[in-house]
Amino acid sequence: MKRWATTLAALALVLTGAGTASAAAAAPQTTACEKGWGTITKAAPGSIATTGSVTDVRTGRHTCYDRMVVDIPGMTTTDPASYWVQYVPDFTHPPSQTGIPVAGGAIIEIEFTAPVDHSRYHVRLADPLPGLDFSGYRTFRDAKFGGRYDGGTHIGLGVRAELPFRVMVLPDRLVVDVAHTW
Repeated sequence: MKRWATTLAALALVLTGAGTASAAAAAPQTTACEKGWGTITKAAPGSIATTGSVTDVRTGRHTCYDRMVVDIPGMTTTDPASYWVQYVPDFTHPPSQTGIPVAGGAIIEIEFTAPVDHSRYHVRLADPLPGLDFSGYRTFRDAKFGGRYDGGTHIGLGVRAELPFRVMVLPDRLVVDVAHTW
């Protein structure tokens, strides 16, 4: 008799929705990753960004993507540096076509029209970007400085594989996010 009473009580909870509400509340929350990024070239016209120079490049790990931020103080969303971000088979210094090895399964070339402020951000051609450590990153593997040429600064970003990415212009910075998965 006790078994029937327990079964009927459980059935009543399910039919009224009370049992599912508490089960749903107890379920772990999952983060939905944004979709629709893609792997095609992302580019935007802008100015030569004479008001700002690169003062730092930093990275961060997020739930669904790894992020690279290029700090360009003085850049605005209404007058940004122009940029061109794309997957490339090899990373080279543009005028000499000298190859710069970048670790990873794929390479994203990031080009933008802001010079590097070498008094604040010390980087040399073909060197790893200073201060970056990719230990524990799911997507990022390496980042090298490709120099300046024809008004553009070049960075080679080594990633695990050719994965979707997006580019955003925010006040004082250019942001490149690369997804962990498709």
